[in-house]
Amino acid sequence: MEAATGLRDTASLTQKFEFNAKWGIDNPVLSLAEDYDPSDLWSLVRPRFCLLSKGEGSSFGFHLKQEPGGAGPVVCRVEPGTPAQHQGLREGDRILGVNNHVVECEDYAVVVRHIRASGPRVLLMVLAQHVHDVARAQQGTSAHLCPTLGPGVRPRLCHIVKDEGGFGFSVTHSHHGPFWLVLSAGGAAERAGVPPGARLLEVNGVSVEKLTYNQLSRKLCQSGEQVTLLVAGPEVEEQCRQLGMPLAAPLAEGWALPTKPRCLHLTKGPKGFGFLLREDKGLDGRPGQFLWEVDPGLPAEKAGMQAGDRLVAVAGESVEGLGHEETVSRIRAQGSCISLTVVDPKADRFFRMVRLSPLLFLESTEAPASAQEACSASPVKTKELPVEDTALPPVPDGSRPCLLYPGPDGGYGFRLGCVANEARLFISQVTLGGSAAQAGLQMGDVILEVNGYAMGGENDLEKLQQLAEAEPPLCLKLAARSCQDSEAWNPPGSGEDWALASELL
Repeated sequence: MEAATGLRDTASLTQKFEFNAKWGIDNPVLSLAEDYDPSDLWSLVRPRFCLLSKGEGSSFGFHLKQEPGGAGPVVCRVEPGTPAQHQGLREGDRILGVNNHVVECEDYAVVVRHIRASGPRVLLMVLAQHVHDVARAQQGTSAHLCPTLGPGVRPRLCHIVKDEGGFGFSVTHSHHGPFWLVLSAGGAAERAGVPPGARLLEVNGVSVEKLTYNQLSRKLCQSGEQVTLLVAGPEVEEQCRQLGMPLAAPLAEGWALPTKPRCLHLTKGPKGFGFLLREDKGLDGRPGQFLWEVDPGLPAEKAGMQAGDRLVAVAGESVEGLGHEETVSRIRAQGSCISLTVVDPKADRFFRMVRLSPLLFLESTEAPASAQEACSASPVKTKELPVEDTALPPVPDGSRPCLLYPGPDGGYGFRLGCVANEARLFISQVTLGGSAAQAGLQMGDVILEVNGYAMGGENDLEKLQQLAEAEPPLCLKLAARSCQDSEAWNPPGSGEDWALASELL
């Protein structure tokens, strides 16, 4: 394109403007590049890459929502001053890829699952909504707009243990350029999977991009007898350069890692699963869901569970950041056959050090089995939710009542969302097996009343907070979000403005 190499003679742009109805161009001065190749879609709709990093207990700072009609998820809000804003994520961006997974045709839940499983760092491939629509119109719905690295062409996370020859590499660099590794033949680095001519990206989870040679040397010396390096071979570096993709840690595959996440497949026995799930603090003081009281001879021990293991996923879905009640509900919802992904204290410390989720390395260890294929865990030892008669008389206007009691941790097992441009609250998420799910709440149900107080005003959230502190039960009046059921309460035209939940990630 000429715009990439320099501006053309502007004399040709001073002609009198005539509107072109065919092309719909209403400002020719903004159309400097007219010599593009329509078949070269990649040059026109090249996605943007946003590498986000968050601290413990914080978020990336963007909200994701499902578009009406089942289209892929779209960023609906970016919080100011957050990693998402700093890395250029914008409202209206459509998510095409998460790390090396193409998600442009996946539903909302799958995309959220990939982002959460990525842990404290995630690489998003995005495209502005209007550009995405143009590309789809040109290429059709079957074309993939998201670039991916080829099979085996990924950065490597390599754990190197010193031998008599040291780490088995030396470092070379230009004055202001990156660092490259020169390997010793048959040395520790080569045995750990470091490719020849590799570029060094991180040492023990810390980027070396801004380090001087002396700082890097000190860091390697401080590593002691072992070090974990993030490296990229020449082929990876070249492919990422061509795609405009950053050499990001969440893309890495593990080589010779000192520890791995473990997938435990349990089947419920006559005496249950034989373990206790408890919310506790780890060795670093951070809260999590830990497995204790592993009974000898029962399914949990036979599957390899160890007391002190931290639970990171249920049936392959991350439970990081979830409370105890919601985690227990997800386990119960799998029935008598379930897969639990766990890390022991050593693995926990390692993956926290490199600032990557252990779930990113399941493909190189063992893929979690489905509930039908795996052996599962029995009901976790915890209080049962109170059993109450929730039968209430039907409401004649097409809505329905729902009676809720809090679970063992005091929560009701659902989250709220807002309808865009409307003063209306609805159910954006229902915890599997929780109080709300047992009472029949469904994602998308609109809240009309709470304990007799009508919803639909500007202070709904404040009212709900006050009502949530009242004595249970919580009595909701709900309406389903389908078009047939919504006519009684939706204002004219609001059906077209319906937006599903926006979720902070």
